[in-house]
Amino acid sequence: MGEDEKLELSRRQFAKVSAGAVLAAVAVKPAHAAGAATAPGAKKRYAVVGVGSRAYMYLDAIQTTYASNAELVGVCDTNAGRLELARAHAKTAGRAEPRAYRAAEFDKMIAETKPDVVIVTTVDSTHADYICRAMELGCDTITEKPMTTEAGMCQRILDTRAKTGRRCRVTFNYRYMPVRGQVKELLAGGAIGDVMSVDFRWLLDTHHGADYFRRWHSQKKFSGGLMVHKATHHFDLVNWWLSATPVSVRASGRRAFYTPAMAKRLGLASHHERCHTCPEKKKCSFELDLAKEPKLKSLYLDQEKHDGYFRDRCVFRPEIDIEDSMNVVVNYDTDAILSYSLNAASPWEGYEVTFNGTKGRLEHKVVEQASFAFGSANVPGAVKAYDMSLRVHPLRKPAYAVEPRTGKGSHGGGDVVMLDDLFAPKPGADPLLRAADERSGAYSILVGVAANRCFATGETVRIADLVRPIPAPEYPRMPSRTAPVPMPVKI
Repeated sequence: MGEDEKLELSRRQFAKVSAGAVLAAVAVKPAHAAGAATAPGAKKRYAVVGVGSRAYMYLDAIQTTYASNAELVGVCDTNAGRLELARAHAKTAGRAEPRAYRAAEFDKMIAETKPDVVIVTTVDSTHADYICRAMELGCDTITEKPMTTEAGMCQRILDTRAKTGRRCRVTFNYRYMPVRGQVKELLAGGAIGDVMSVDFRWLLDTHHGADYFRRWHSQKKFSGGLMVHKATHHFDLVNWWLSATPVSVRASGRRAFYTPAMAKRLGLASHHERCHTCPEKKKCSFELDLAKEPKLKSLYLDQEKHDGYFRDRCVFRPEIDIEDSMNVVVNYDTDAILSYSLNAASPWEGYEVTFNGTKGRLEHKVVEQASFAFGSANVPGAVKAYDMSLRVHPLRKPAYAVEPRTGKGSHGGGDVVMLDDLFAPKPGADPLLRAADERSGAYSILVGVAANRCFATGETVRIADLVRPIPAPEYPRMPSRTAPVPMPVKI
């Protein structure tokens, strides 16, 4: 059985078991009464569903940095081997091994381990199932982005959140990178007046970008495509930067590089099933050798016997149905317009974003990595983890550079700040309001959902036609769009 069939079967099995559990909900006591708080002095109890690579950021946080006030009580996954790795990871950290449950035992895990919070790091298309069921059983939730992949699933989460009163946090770690907070402060402080338009280009290189075409992400039924899985970060950034909500979307996209035809143009005889058994892997620079990467080997290659999932599928295979080149135009409730593009076959990875306002222009660029041997795209011979610039151009006045703030750790220092916001017993006040809930999660994915519809129909899609009205998220106040604007100097 292939990867897609395995994933689809796992999702159907969960849906069947979950539906039966809903009908029998009267026999399953919620882990906590809605609105109940953790007892003073007690550790907050966490369960994690989905223990692939992304889960380990949360496992590490609970079992090391925040172990004095957090406890991992349960782990759940479709793969028995990865469950044992998660248990062993806890033991290595000197913590009690969490109880392990297969996906069909999710309700049982909640009943037996009584978590306060369920962290969802599964395949994107299953997020809604776990988020909603956890809330129905009395738990708060923390979910990886994207919150979900389709409008109907989004509506289900919003309805369940309203019905149960439980919390849903969406982990938009991009908001927490110091320089992005700096951009928000400049915009909210009126450095360029009120924003009229945004030009945003995001580039994925042929190392990281190609990886989306190897995994389950390469099928829209699992990931929503890059417009949802990846661009949810970017649309959320713009929503948050502007303190605005999207109204309508126009878009065009296609798969141009990761195709069977490109494999032949690159000198290969054909596409193949996967890198591990590929007869042409020695001549293909897109080969991913799972056996040489200890973490990937332990999490995926060594666990294939349990579910048949291949982490290293050919990036040129014909059944891929996600785009690698996309352009989007979004209209906002503030009358601002976003022009956005995403390309997954670039020589360097990062982004360029420009804000055009009534008092000037703000330009910001980040080069995250470059996938060639001679170094950074900006500084030959000197690869930098984050190569950043920030510049303000006032109308008819000299431009000036702003020294970008930096941070340490993954995602430009954003992860460590976000984890503190999630797991610290008393996180500090945040004037930037970076914590995101289901409203922000909804508005970010709905832009991508609308874009996918545009790809299929060629028509403009209105967000209001996808779901029932959603209240605006809590955003920092922005400059008035009706206040007087200073006259530029005469030239």
